[in-house]
Amino acid sequence: MALTKQERRLRIKRRIRKSVSGTAERPRMSVFRSNKQISVQLIDDLSGKTLMATSSLIKEIAEKSVNKIEQAELVGQAIAEKASAAGITSVVFDRNGYLYHGRVKSLADAARKGGLKF
Repeated sequence: MALTKQERRLRIKRRIRKSVSGTAERPRMSVFRSNKQISVQLIDDLSGKTLMATSSLIKEIAEKSVNKIEQAELVGQAIAEKASAAGITSVVFDRNGYLYHGRVKSLADAARKGGLKF
């Protein structure tokens, strides 16, 4: 029997998470994408804490009338600004089982332009 989209994504996610882990110096940048919104967290897996997070629901991004790919770019820029203010320059990218194109790619590219290295 064929896998559903959700089961397939979770299999890919488990395969990725075997090798991807974040530390306080180099946190894991985890992306979550729903049908309408996108969010990202910087996570220290050693202590099990989320260092910072942002999403397309924050007021500055939600007020702008843009499409979802441009919305993802704004989220990527916002997390890069927050991270640089906290002194974080490099991260480990966790695409969370999503394919690396579209919104996930635009968020990653915007974060790279903002100064994050991964």
